[in-house]
Order: sequence, then structure tokens, then C-alpha cells
Amino acid sequence: MNAPAQELPLFYQPSGNEVTLFGEAAAQGMPVLIKGPTGCGKTRFVQHMAQRLGRPLYTVACHDDLSAADLVGRHLIGSDGTWWQDGPLTRAVREGGICYLDEVVEARQDTVVVLHPLADDRRELFIERTGESLVAPPGFMLVVSYNPGYQNLLKGMKPSTRQRFVALRFDYPAAEVEAGIIAREANVDRELAQRLAQLGVALRRLGRQELEEVCSTRLLVLTARLIHAGLAPREACRAGLAEPLSDDEGTVAALMDLVDVHFA
Repeated sequence: MNAPAQELPLFYQPSGNEVTLFGEAAAQGMPVLIKGPTGCGKTRFVQHMAQRLGRPLYTVACHDDLSAADLVGRHLIGSDGTWWQDGPLTRAVREGGICYLDEVVEARQDTVVVLHPLADDRRELFIERTGESLVAPPGFMLVVSYNPGYQNLLKGMKPSTRQRFVALRFDYPAAEVEAGIIAREANVDRELAQRLAQLGVALRRLGRQELEEVCSTRLLVLTARLIHAGLAPREACRAGLAEPLSDDEGTVAALMDLVDVHFA
């Protein structure tokens, strides 16, 4: 659930003023909400900023069964007796680090409520099971993310929660910017990266009507790595793009038709 900050920041290509906004929010002790589609760089951005700011990062992948105890901590029983173990949220508060809740709308609402005192002017975490109340140090920062396309009436962020955050909207980068990301991340030449970026644009145009989820930058990078490893472009695109995007044979065939246009 956690990853220590590294000495050198991971590569991240800004597409706007998100680096400045995040940095100012961190300086002011403001929580940040990042919303954007799958694979557009939300997690990479948070990792980059944690390393840039020199703060430890605790990442939690939220899900339906995530409880408040999973975040705050719990008592454990062993051969030496009973002891308390901090959860990732508590550790981030104690250490003045960043706690990042990925896909926060997947968590139960009763779990999300635990965040409220940390996300407003109180900046406090109350540990009910021990009676301890922690005041977050200046370095602590709460960051959450979600994909707006996954929200529905049952899974959405309540206004009472959302309005406690500074919000950043992410999307897939422009083709030229995305080509640069692909070239760097997959160590491929610019021409190949540009072909894949243009293919990504075409797949997204189709995907908004035909697919549950559109082609992500992540998939384009993975496909480029397959090509760099020696796979034929068409074979790599089938394994890295078409098959992950759909289980329907007809849809996969349509996706491969687009691949053939860009890799004729």
C-alpha cells in the first residue's frame, strides 16, 4: 500500500499548469482531487510530485471492501500479545507524507467519511480504537483520484466530500506530447512513437461509441515496448491494444483495421 519517495523524480510530461497548482496546494496544506480517464497519468503525476517535493508517498488502491481500519490501522494479535499497527493514512499523517487514494469512489461512503477532518481546516485524524487524535504536520497532504466516467448514482463522490478539495482535471495528452511520452518511456524512435500516438487518437474517436474504455497512454507505451522488444507492429498492436480493449471479436477486428491503416 505504500511506496517511499525516490531521490530523482520519475519522468512526467506536464500538459498544463498542474505541477504549479499541486505545488501551491502542497505549500498551503490543501487536499487535492485529480479526476481523469484510465491511464492518462494521474498516478504517475502523484508519484512525480511526491518525489519532487521529497515526501514519502502512501498509495491505496480503493475497492468495495476497503474499511476505515484498512486506512487508519488495527490491533493485531500474535505470539507476543496484542499490538497496534498504523494504516497507510495514519503513517502518512505521522510522517508528514502524502496519502494517495486511487479511485476513491470505489470505497464505501462510511470509509470516505474518515477523511473529512483531514480535508478541512482541522487537519486532524481521530483514531477511535486507541483514543488518539493526530494533528497533521505541515508536510502531510491528502490526494484522491477517480475516473468520472465510472461514476453512477450508487458510486459517486458526495458534494460534502468533493468540496473539501482543490480539483485538477486530467485528460489524454495531445498527439505530439503523447508521442514524446511514448518515445521516452518505451525507448523507441520518434517516428514509431508518432504513429502510435496517431493510432491512439483514432482508437479514442472510435472508442467513445464502441468501447467501454478508450485507449490509454499506458497501453500505447506497453505496445511500443513490445515493438521495441522485437515483435512485429501488427502483432504488438493486437496484444497491447486491440485485445485489452475488447473481448468482442468483431470489435477487435475493427480495431485491427485501424491498426492496418496506421501500420500499412
